[in-house]
Amino acid sequence: MKKIVLTGGGSAGHVTPNIALIPSLKEAGFEITYMGSYDGIEKKLIGDFELPYVGISTGKFRRYLDLKNFTDPFRVLKGFVEAKKFLRGYRPDVVFSKGGFVSVPVVRAAATLGIPCIIHESDMTPGLANKMCIPVARKVCCNFPETLKQLPPDKCVLTGSPIRAELAQGSRLAGLNLCGFSANKPVIMVIGGSLGAASVNKAIRDALPKLLMDFQVVHLCGKDKVDNLLLNTSGYKQFEYVKAELKDLFAMADLVVSRAGANAICELLALKKPNILIPLPASSSRGDQLLNARSFEAQGFSLVVSEDELTTEMLVDKVHELYFSRQTFRDAMSGSGQMDSIKTIMGLIKEAAA
Repeated sequence: MKKIVLTGGGSAGHVTPNIALIPSLKEAGFEITYMGSYDGIEKKLIGDFELPYVGISTGKFRRYLDLKNFTDPFRVLKGFVEAKKFLRGYRPDVVFSKGGFVSVPVVRAAATLGIPCIIHESDMTPGLANKMCIPVARKVCCNFPETLKQLPPDKCVLTGSPIRAELAQGSRLAGLNLCGFSANKPVIMVIGGSLGAASVNKAIRDALPKLLMDFQVVHLCGKDKVDNLLLNTSGYKQFEYVKAELKDLFAMADLVVSRAGANAICELLALKKPNILIPLPASSSRGDQLLNARSFEAQGFSLVVSEDELTTEMLVDKVHELYFSRQTFRDAMSGSGQMDSIKTIMGLIKEAAA
Protein backbone atom coordinates (compact mmCIF):
# COMPACT_ATOMS: atom_id res chain seq x y z
CA MET A 1 0.00 0.00 0.00
CA LYS A 2 1.32 3.43 -0.98
CA LYS A 3 1.48 6.08 1.74
CA ILE A 4 0.70 9.78 1.42
CA VAL A 5 0.95 12.65 3.88
CA LEU A 6 -1.48 15.53 3.35
CA THR A 7 -0.68 18.90 4.88
CA GLY A 8 -2.09 22.41 4.89
CA GLY A 9 -3.84 24.60 7.39
CA GLY A 10 -4.41 27.91 9.08
CA SER A 11 -7.79 28.40 7.37
CA ALA A 12 -10.45 26.16 5.86
CA GLY A 13 -9.25 27.13 2.38
CA HIS A 14 -5.99 25.33 3.07
CA VAL A 15 -7.82 22.15 4.13
CA THR A 16 -10.94 21.64 2.02
CA PRO A 17 -9.05 20.80 -1.23
CA ASN A 18 -7.20 18.09 0.68
CA ILE A 19 -10.54 16.80 1.94
CA ALA A 20 -11.81 16.74 -1.66
CA LEU A 21 -8.95 14.39 -2.59
CA ILE A 22 -9.54 11.88 0.25
CA PRO A 23 -12.19 9.68 -1.50
CA SER A 24 -10.04 9.31 -4.63
CA LEU A 25 -6.92 8.61 -2.57
CA LYS A 26 -8.72 5.88 -0.65
CA GLU A 27 -10.12 4.42 -3.85
CA ALA A 28 -6.57 4.30 -5.26
CA GLY A 29 -5.42 2.39 -2.18
CA PHE A 30 -3.37 5.07 -0.45
CA GLU A 31 -2.78 5.01 3.29
CA ILE A 32 -3.37 8.62 4.37
CA THR A 33 -1.95 10.62 7.27
CA TYR A 34 -2.60 14.32 7.88
CA MET A 35 0.01 16.69 9.32
CA GLY A 36 -1.11 20.02 10.74
CA SER A 37 -0.71 22.30 13.71
CA TYR A 38 -1.40 21.11 17.23
CA ASP A 39 -4.87 22.65 17.50
CA GLY A 40 -5.55 24.47 14.24
CA ILE A 41 -8.79 24.42 12.24
CA GLU A 42 -7.31 21.62 10.12
CA LYS A 43 -7.38 19.27 13.11
CA LYS A 44 -11.07 19.98 13.63
CA LEU A 45 -11.97 19.55 9.97
CA ILE A 46 -9.98 16.35 9.47
CA GLY A 47 -11.46 14.82 12.64
CA ASP A 48 -14.55 13.71 10.74
CA PHE A 49 -12.56 11.47 8.37
CA GLU A 50 -10.96 9.08 10.88
CA LEU A 51 -7.48 9.70 9.53
CA PRO A 52 -4.30 9.58 11.64
CA TYR A 53 -3.42 13.17 12.57
CA VAL A 54 0.08 14.34 13.48
CA GLY A 55 0.39 17.75 15.10
CA ILE A 56 3.54 19.84 14.86
CA SER A 57 4.71 23.23 16.12
CA THR A 58 3.98 26.10 13.73
CA GLY A 59 4.76 29.77 13.33
CA LYS A 60 3.27 32.38 11.07
CA PHE A 61 5.19 34.17 8.32
CA ARG A 62 4.39 37.89 8.40
CA ARG A 63 5.20 40.77 6.09
CA TYR A 64 4.70 43.33 8.85
CA LEU A 65 6.42 44.20 12.12
CA ASP A 66 5.33 42.06 15.05
CA LEU A 67 7.08 40.85 18.18
CA LYS A 68 6.14 37.29 17.21
CA ASN A 69 8.44 37.62 14.21
CA PHE A 70 11.27 37.07 16.67
CA THR A 71 9.78 33.95 18.30
CA ASP A 72 7.90 32.22 15.49
CA PRO A 73 11.05 31.17 13.57
CA PHE A 74 11.92 28.98 16.55
CA ARG A 75 8.45 27.43 16.43
CA VAL A 76 8.92 26.72 12.72
CA LEU A 77 12.30 25.15 13.42
CA LYS A 78 10.73 22.97 16.11
CA GLY A 79 8.02 21.96 13.62
CA PHE A 80 10.66 21.07 11.06
CA VAL A 81 12.40 18.77 13.57
CA GLU A 82 9.07 17.16 14.57
CA ALA A 83 8.01 16.68 10.95
CA LYS A 84 11.35 15.19 9.95
CA LYS A 85 11.28 12.76 12.87
CA PHE A 86 7.81 11.51 11.91
CA LEU A 87 8.50 11.36 8.17
CA ARG A 88 11.74 9.46 8.67
CA GLY A 89 9.88 6.76 10.58
CA TYR A 90 6.70 6.70 8.48
CA ARG A 91 8.41 6.99 5.07
CA PRO A 92 5.50 8.15 2.93
CA ASP A 93 5.78 7.76 -0.83
CA VAL A 94 4.61 11.32 -1.47
CA VAL A 95 3.56 14.51 0.33
CA PHE A 96 0.73 16.70 -0.97
CA SER A 97 0.56 20.23 0.42
CA LYS A 98 -2.27 22.72 0.11
CA GLY A 99 -0.21 25.52 1.62
CA GLY A 100 -0.52 27.73 4.66
CA PHE A 101 2.21 28.31 7.19
CA VAL A 102 1.88 24.82 8.72
CA SER A 103 2.96 23.22 5.44
CA VAL A 104 6.42 24.78 5.25
CA PRO A 105 8.21 22.62 7.87
CA VAL A 106 6.49 19.49 6.49
CA VAL A 107 7.49 20.08 2.87
CA ARG A 108 11.00 21.20 3.68
CA ALA A 109 11.54 18.24 6.01
CA ALA A 110 10.22 15.80 3.38
CA ALA A 111 12.58 17.25 0.78
CA THR A 112 15.61 16.61 3.00
CA LEU A 113 14.55 12.96 3.16
CA GLY A 114 14.11 12.63 -0.60
CA ILE A 115 10.31 12.31 -0.36
CA PRO A 116 8.64 13.84 -3.45
CA CYS A 117 6.33 16.77 -2.70
CA ILE A 118 3.45 18.16 -4.76
CA ILE A 119 2.05 21.53 -3.71
CA HIS A 120 -1.06 23.42 -4.76
CA GLU A 121 -1.35 27.19 -5.12
CA SER A 122 -4.93 28.41 -5.24
CA ASP A 123 -4.40 32.12 -5.75
CA MET A 124 -3.22 33.91 -8.85
CA THR A 125 0.07 34.82 -7.20
CA PRO A 126 1.90 32.34 -4.93
CA GLY A 127 1.67 32.98 -1.19
CA LEU A 128 4.72 33.35 1.02
CA ALA A 129 4.43 29.81 2.43
CA ASN A 130 4.29 28.25 -1.03
CA LYS A 131 7.14 30.45 -2.25
CA MET A 132 9.27 28.81 0.43
CA CYS A 133 8.20 25.36 -0.76
CA ILE A 134 8.33 25.76 -4.55
CA PRO A 135 12.13 25.32 -4.81
CA VAL A 136 11.93 21.78 -3.32
CA ALA A 137 8.59 20.71 -4.85
CA ARG A 138 8.32 18.09 -7.58
CA LYS A 139 5.22 19.72 -9.10
CA VAL A 140 3.23 22.91 -8.41
CA CYS A 141 -0.49 22.86 -9.19
CA CYS A 142 -2.41 26.10 -9.81
CA ASN A 143 -5.89 27.45 -10.59
CA PHE A 144 -5.30 30.38 -12.94
CA PRO A 145 -3.57 30.47 -16.33
CA GLU A 146 -1.92 33.74 -15.26
CA THR A 147 -0.12 31.87 -12.46
CA LEU A 148 1.84 29.70 -14.89
CA LYS A 149 4.01 32.68 -15.82
CA GLN A 150 5.17 32.99 -12.20
CA LEU A 151 6.20 29.35 -11.69
CA PRO A 152 9.12 27.22 -12.93
CA PRO A 153 7.98 25.89 -16.33
CA ASP A 154 9.21 22.37 -15.58
CA LYS A 155 7.13 22.18 -12.39
CA CYS A 156 3.88 24.04 -12.97
CA VAL A 157 0.63 22.29 -13.92
CA LEU A 158 -2.72 24.02 -14.47
CA THR A 159 -5.09 21.76 -12.55
CA GLY A 160 -7.85 23.86 -11.05
CA SER A 161 -8.90 23.38 -7.44
CA PRO A 162 -10.22 20.07 -6.08
CA ILE A 163 -13.90 20.51 -5.23
CA ARG A 164 -15.72 18.18 -2.87
CA ALA A 165 -18.16 16.13 -4.95
CA GLU A 166 -20.77 16.13 -2.19
CA LEU A 167 -21.22 19.91 -2.48
CA ALA A 168 -23.25 19.30 -5.63
CA GLN A 169 -25.46 16.71 -3.91
CA GLY A 170 -27.32 18.92 -1.43
CA SER A 171 -31.04 19.17 -0.83
CA ARG A 172 -32.78 22.54 -1.09
CA LEU A 173 -35.59 21.29 1.15
CA ALA A 174 -33.11 20.14 3.80
CA GLY A 175 -31.48 23.58 3.73
CA LEU A 176 -34.81 25.35 4.10
CA ASN A 177 -35.77 23.11 7.02
CA LEU A 178 -32.40 23.64 8.70
CA CYS A 179 -32.83 27.40 8.56
CA GLY A 180 -36.58 27.51 9.11
CA PHE A 181 -37.03 29.36 5.80
CA SER A 182 -39.96 29.56 3.40
CA ALA A 183 -39.76 28.01 -0.07
CA ASN A 184 -41.50 31.08 -1.53
CA LYS A 185 -38.77 33.64 -0.95
CA PRO A 186 -35.26 33.67 -2.51
CA VAL A 187 -32.24 33.02 -0.30
CA ILE A 188 -28.94 34.87 -0.02
CA MET A 189 -26.02 32.90 1.42
CA VAL A 190 -23.26 34.96 3.00
CA ILE A 191 -19.81 33.39 3.43
CA GLY A 192 -17.27 35.38 5.40
CA GLY A 193 -14.68 32.62 5.56
CA SER A 194 -13.95 30.13 8.36
CA LEU A 195 -12.36 32.87 10.48
CA GLY A 196 -15.12 35.36 9.80
CA ALA A 197 -15.00 38.74 8.03
CA ALA A 198 -15.94 41.59 10.34
CA SER A 199 -16.60 44.14 7.60
CA VAL A 200 -18.76 41.76 5.55
CA ASN A 201 -20.65 40.66 8.66
CA LYS A 202 -21.35 44.29 9.61
CA ALA A 203 -22.41 45.27 6.09
CA ILE A 204 -24.86 42.37 5.86
CA ARG A 205 -26.34 43.02 9.29
CA ASP A 206 -26.70 46.75 8.61
CA ALA A 207 -28.52 45.91 5.37
CA LEU A 208 -30.84 43.28 6.91
CA PRO A 209 -33.90 45.53 7.29
CA LYS A 210 -33.92 46.17 3.55
CA LEU A 211 -32.67 42.76 2.41
CA LEU A 212 -35.27 40.85 4.43
CA MET A 213 -38.06 42.65 2.61
CA ASP A 214 -37.29 40.58 -0.52
CA PHE A 215 -34.89 37.82 0.58
CA GLN A 216 -34.03 35.39 3.32
CA VAL A 217 -30.42 35.38 4.53
CA VAL A 218 -28.29 32.52 5.82
CA HIS A 219 -25.04 33.85 7.25
CA LEU A 220 -21.85 31.84 7.83
CA CYS A 221 -20.25 34.46 10.03
CA GLY A 222 -17.18 32.72 11.52
CA LYS A 223 -16.11 31.49 14.93
CA ASP A 224 -17.48 33.59 17.81
CA LYS A 225 -19.06 36.02 15.33
CA VAL A 226 -22.77 35.23 15.93
CA ASP A 227 -24.79 38.31 16.91
CA ASN A 228 -26.98 37.17 19.79
CA LEU A 229 -29.25 40.21 19.43
CA LEU A 230 -30.33 38.92 15.99
CA LEU A 231 -30.99 35.28 16.93
CA ASN A 232 -34.76 35.66 16.68
CA THR A 233 -34.84 37.74 13.50
CA SER A 234 -37.31 36.14 11.08
CA GLY A 235 -35.73 35.15 7.77
CA TYR A 236 -32.16 35.44 9.09
CA LYS A 237 -30.15 32.41 10.23
CA GLN A 238 -26.57 32.55 11.54
CA PHE A 239 -23.96 29.79 11.78
CA GLU A 240 -20.38 30.07 12.99
CA TYR A 241 -19.38 27.31 10.60
CA VAL A 242 -21.03 24.29 8.99
CA LYS A 243 -19.70 20.97 7.75
CA ALA A 244 -22.04 18.33 6.31
CA GLU A 245 -24.87 20.88 6.09
CA LEU A 246 -22.95 23.09 3.67
CA LYS A 247 -24.14 21.17 0.62
CA ASP A 248 -27.77 21.76 1.62
CA LEU A 249 -27.20 25.47 2.20
CA PHE A 250 -25.60 25.75 -1.24
CA ALA A 251 -28.55 23.89 -2.80
CA MET A 252 -30.92 26.33 -1.08
CA ALA A 253 -29.05 29.51 -2.02
CA ASP A 254 -30.15 31.59 -5.01
CA LEU A 255 -27.32 34.10 -4.57
CA VAL A 256 -24.05 34.11 -2.65
CA VAL A 257 -22.11 36.99 -1.07
CA SER A 258 -18.55 35.92 -0.36
CA ARG A 259 -14.94 36.87 0.15
CA ALA A 260 -12.78 36.07 -2.88
CA GLY A 261 -10.55 33.31 -1.59
CA ALA A 262 -9.62 31.05 -4.47
CA ASN A 263 -11.15 27.86 -3.09
CA ALA A 264 -14.41 29.61 -2.21
CA ILE A 265 -14.84 31.12 -5.66
CA CYS A 266 -13.91 27.87 -7.39
CA GLU A 267 -16.73 26.20 -5.45
CA LEU A 268 -19.13 28.93 -6.56
CA LEU A 269 -18.03 28.40 -10.16
CA ALA A 270 -18.44 24.63 -9.98
CA LEU A 271 -21.92 25.02 -8.46
CA LYS A 272 -22.84 27.87 -10.85
CA LYS A 273 -23.99 30.16 -8.06
CA PRO A 274 -24.47 33.84 -9.02
CA ASN A 275 -22.33 35.78 -6.60
CA ILE A 276 -21.11 39.08 -5.24
CA LEU A 277 -17.45 39.06 -4.22
CA ILE A 278 -16.10 41.42 -1.55
CA PRO A 279 -12.35 40.75 -1.68
CA LEU A 280 -10.00 41.53 1.16
CA PRO A 281 -8.50 44.96 0.45
CA ALA A 282 -4.81 45.34 -0.33
CA SER A 283 -4.37 47.24 2.95
CA SER A 284 -5.05 44.07 4.97
CA SER A 285 -3.76 41.37 2.60
CA ARG A 286 -1.20 40.73 -0.11
CA GLY A 287 -3.88 41.55 -2.71
CA ASP A 288 -4.52 37.99 -3.92
CA GLN A 289 -8.29 38.20 -3.40
CA LEU A 290 -8.43 41.38 -5.48
CA LEU A 291 -6.73 39.57 -8.37
CA ASN A 292 -8.98 36.52 -7.99
CA ALA A 293 -12.10 38.70 -7.99
CA ARG A 294 -11.00 40.71 -11.04
CA SER A 295 -10.40 37.51 -12.98
CA PHE A 296 -13.88 36.20 -12.18
CA GLU A 297 -15.46 39.57 -12.91
CA ALA A 298 -13.72 39.74 -16.29
CA GLN A 299 -15.03 36.30 -17.18
CA GLY A 300 -18.59 37.27 -16.28
CA PHE A 301 -18.81 34.97 -13.26
CA SER A 302 -19.18 37.57 -10.49
CA LEU A 303 -20.12 41.07 -9.43
CA VAL A 304 -17.33 42.66 -7.39
CA VAL A 305 -17.73 45.25 -4.64
CA SER A 306 -14.74 46.98 -3.08
CA GLU A 307 -14.73 46.74 0.71
CA ASP A 308 -13.40 50.31 0.89
CA GLU A 309 -16.45 51.58 -1.02
CA LEU A 310 -19.01 49.25 0.56
CA THR A 311 -22.16 50.90 1.89
CA THR A 312 -25.55 49.54 2.93
CA GLU A 313 -27.24 51.12 -0.08
CA MET A 314 -24.63 49.77 -2.51
CA LEU A 315 -24.88 46.25 -1.11
CA VAL A 316 -28.67 46.23 -1.38
CA ASP A 317 -28.53 47.60 -4.94
CA LYS A 318 -25.93 45.02 -6.01
CA VAL A 319 -27.97 42.17 -4.53
CA HIS A 320 -31.02 43.23 -6.53
CA GLU A 321 -28.92 43.74 -9.68
CA LEU A 322 -27.47 40.25 -9.33
CA TYR A 323 -30.83 38.62 -8.65
CA PHE A 324 -32.53 40.09 -11.70
CA SER A 325 -29.60 39.15 -13.99
CA ARG A 326 -28.75 35.84 -12.29
CA GLN A 327 -29.30 33.72 -15.39
CA THR A 328 -26.65 35.68 -17.29
CA PHE A 329 -24.09 34.76 -14.65
CA ARG A 330 -25.19 31.12 -14.63
CA ASP A 331 -24.79 30.97 -18.42
CA ALA A 332 -21.28 32.43 -18.22
CA MET A 333 -20.25 29.91 -15.57
CA SER A 334 -21.77 27.04 -17.53
CA GLY A 335 -19.46 27.85 -20.44
CA SER A 336 -16.30 27.99 -18.33
CA GLY A 337 -15.13 24.47 -19.16
CA GLN A 338 -14.22 23.57 -15.57
CA MET A 339 -11.30 21.15 -15.54
CA ASP A 340 -11.33 17.77 -13.83
CA SER A 341 -8.86 18.86 -11.16
CA ILE A 342 -9.09 15.77 -8.95
CA LYS A 343 -8.28 13.44 -11.86
CA THR A 344 -5.31 15.59 -12.91
CA ILE A 345 -3.91 15.90 -9.39
CA MET A 346 -4.36 12.19 -8.72
CA GLY A 347 -2.30 11.49 -11.83
CA LEU A 348 0.52 13.65 -10.49
CA ILE A 349 0.35 11.98 -7.08
CA LYS A 350 0.45 8.46 -8.54
CA GLU A 351 3.37 9.40 -10.79
CA ALA A 352 5.34 10.87 -7.87
CA ALA A 353 4.62 7.85 -5.65
CA ALA A 354 5.60 5.27 -8.27
